[in-house]
Amino acid sequence: MIECGVAPAGKEVNLLGLDRAGLEAFFATLDERPFRAAQVLQWIHQRGVTDFAAMTDLNKPLRARLAGLCVVRAPEPVSEQASADGTRKWLLRLDDGNAVETVFIPEPDRATLCVSSQVGCSLNCSFCSTARQGFNRNLTTAEIVGQVWAAQHRLTQLDPPRTITNVVLMGMGEPLLNFSNVVPALRLLVEDLAYGLSKRRVTLSTAGLVPMIDALREACDVSLAVSLHAPDDALRGELVPLNRKYPIAELLDACRRYVAGRAHRRVTFEYVMLEGVNDSEAHARRFARLLRDMPAKVNLIPFNPFPGAGYRRSAARSIDAFRSVLLAAGLVTVTRTTRGGDIDAACGQLVGRVRDRTRRSRRVGELAVECDS
Repeated sequence: MIECGVAPAGKEVNLLGLDRAGLEAFFATLDERPFRAAQVLQWIHQRGVTDFAAMTDLNKPLRARLAGLCVVRAPEPVSEQASADGTRKWLLRLDDGNAVETVFIPEPDRATLCVSSQVGCSLNCSFCSTARQGFNRNLTTAEIVGQVWAAQHRLTQLDPPRTITNVVLMGMGEPLLNFSNVVPALRLLVEDLAYGLSKRRVTLSTAGLVPMIDALREACDVSLAVSLHAPDDALRGELVPLNRKYPIAELLDACRRYVAGRAHRRVTFEYVMLEGVNDSEAHARRFARLLRDMPAKVNLIPFNPFPGAGYRRSAARSIDAFRSVLLAAGLVTVTRTTRGGDIDAACGQLVGRVRDRTRRSRRVGELAVECDS
């Protein structure tokens, strides 16, 4: 908390990371009225203004005071790649030298931004390139929202300009392991004075931290996606090690609680299709039974390869057969179209630039050398 309107020595307050309640609390320390928060929210998030001198409905003494105490600073784009299908990927540099990746996916009826929540990931899902990079730290709220801010700024420069209609926390990291920073970011995304997105157009994807799914329900009403990927605990434990702590039955109970009492809401279950691993019709039948009483939508995700992955993408006919089983069981099921694969921007391919504190990337590299020798 900022005491008496004075920032801690050597530290500026990044207003990009404060939701409405946070900004109101900040302005209270300056003996300013709460309506100042609404003004600043609109300047930063809707108009993209970072210079306090340009915030003309604030009085000059307040503008000068903010300039001395605060900044509005988003992660810096250091590279941009454009896919043949229109997908764009940015590498965004953070203040500590790490970098994360953010992906924009345009479609005829929507435009989705895939946002990272951590530098790397600590969960070690076996089919995910991000997990191979190891883990460094959680992103701050400003660094999470800053990805949206930076992407929105860049997209206005395109011809024709594009507008973000959906945001998914499906990039690098496990969002629920960064709960205290993710929740204010979610609140800013649905805040009418900031990005004003519908709660149904903001989606948090998790590998299944059961207690935090319950906490999210109380903290912020957004759409929930769960990376399931298997119809039983034995297989899911191999693919998603977190399952050993929170098995499928406990996870599905948490999902039911999440949507309980919320009309027309359902959980999206993500299922990556791995050839010869989880893609048989028998797997599909077991998966359908698992979700038979769940308000659910299923996204089948063709595996996106990366060097040393150890998995192959299921054949199109296998994916179609799997989908047919689920549809016959009454489950809304879609096969996700791979986007941005030519720039490594597809699901599971994001890597950023991670100063690995877990040494996992080194261990993976050593194992690869052993396997090749």
